[in-house]
Amino acid sequence: MALKILHYQSPLRYYLSLSSSQLRFFTSEPSLDHDVDKVFRIINDSSSIQNLKQSLNSTGISLSNDLIDRVLKRVRFSHSNPLPALNFFNLTGSRKGFYHTQFSLDTMLYILGRTRKFDLIWDILIDIKRSDRSLISHRTLQVVLGRIAKVCSVRQTVEGFKKFRKLAPEFDTRCFNALLRVLCQEKTMVDARNVYHGLKGQFKPDVITFNILLSGWRSSEEAEGFFEEMKELGVKPDIVTYNSLIDVYCKSGEVVKAYQLFDKMQEEEISPDVITYTTLIGGLGKAGQPDKAKDVLKEMREYGCYPDAAAYNAAIRNYCIAKRLGNAFELMNEMVSKGLNPNPTTFNLFFRVFYWSNDLKSAWSLYQQMKIDGCLPNTQSCMFLIRLCKRQEEVEMALELWKDMVEKDFGSYILVSDVLFDLLCDMGKLVEAETCFLQMINKGQKPSNVSFRRIKVLMELANKHEALKNLSEKMDIFGPPVKFRKPNENFDDATPLRSIAR
Repeated sequence: MALKILHYQSPLRYYLSLSSSQLRFFTSEPSLDHDVDKVFRIINDSSSIQNLKQSLNSTGISLSNDLIDRVLKRVRFSHSNPLPALNFFNLTGSRKGFYHTQFSLDTMLYILGRTRKFDLIWDILIDIKRSDRSLISHRTLQVVLGRIAKVCSVRQTVEGFKKFRKLAPEFDTRCFNALLRVLCQEKTMVDARNVYHGLKGQFKPDVITFNILLSGWRSSEEAEGFFEEMKELGVKPDIVTYNSLIDVYCKSGEVVKAYQLFDKMQEEEISPDVITYTTLIGGLGKAGQPDKAKDVLKEMREYGCYPDAAAYNAAIRNYCIAKRLGNAFELMNEMVSKGLNPNPTTFNLFFRVFYWSNDLKSAWSLYQQMKIDGCLPNTQSCMFLIRLCKRQEEVEMALELWKDMVEKDFGSYILVSDVLFDLLCDMGKLVEAETCFLQMINKGQKPSNVSFRRIKVLMELANKHEALKNLSEKMDIFGPPVKFRKPNENFDDATPLRSIAR
């Protein structure tokens, strides 16, 4: 099996598509990256806002919007202490004639929301309302409500939504849609349905409203009810609506209904797109018809809709589920021959099979092929590999994966490091654990407290007191661990949903 992996034709180097607005946060600008790193360290090292101000002034670095955006993004992904970051946000925002970007505001709110500092969130929003209300958008609302919904009740989330009426420049259907999207993601579709019926009289539902409500159901009966209500209100379905309902049918195993709707949308002169066909491919696979699903790829081309990587991945997934890896690799070859590059999702389909069959040899061969092709693994790829390495106690492979992550900057250091440190500590590789620990911190990433405690115990037993002192000082950069309140603590869940419309 492992030999087959190396026989497929190598595609051109894989590139991740980014919009121009996203690109500015990822492009490599060495001088700016150096400034971001320096400011990030100053923030974490500062004991007070006055100390922070003096340290920033002494650097001579120009605190532009771009730099502030990048610094806050670094704080977000490093899971640093939010309070020094808030000092930085407030200090830079207090400069005369300076205004934060919407990205900085939303990122700062996300950082505070992750650590459940909701009082500070509302304080910031009130200040922003006074200085530049236009920064508070429906996206801001979605960021804040998303963090609230993770740990609070539906009632508390809706109350948070209502607070935005006095904050947002426009409290309209887009805000209502943001609330429903949060509930679909963080709560249940039943919660989203009940809130919709409770508040719909205050807003004018549009096609996006119904597309959100249609997208998460596994029950075709519920989805069909929204589809009928949509038509009763005179809201015209679009391609997203049809794709969402087809997806519901496919998830519930009603492929015949999915094809009937497919025919109906064509009668209404709405042309199926690549998402429509990809959904049908997935539905046929779930119905145990991977060969018929593969035929859809050919059918698409005949109708002038060309398969993309996601469509091929759906067909490959069907064969992987059926454990027909030979057919799956053939499809990947075909994908390459059509000028499409396998992406991390493609490789993860195979990694999953190898993980559950405990086949590290094949998984490692596939990883080597990814490197040859220039396709950087994502976090899921790394987790499959590091867990296999731990299961089979393959330290050298695990360290090679970590080295690649550090050098090429892919995957989640936090998730992978927990498994890696477990393996290294189990195998008594304390020197290697210390090296990886320091590499992670140098990347601005905080190792978990659990991993630190385990390494600390081993260092104490080995009398490595100086090394332990060094690691402790490095951990202090990130501040004390955040103490979390229990979910829903001090929140009353007894309020019935029907009361939210009041």
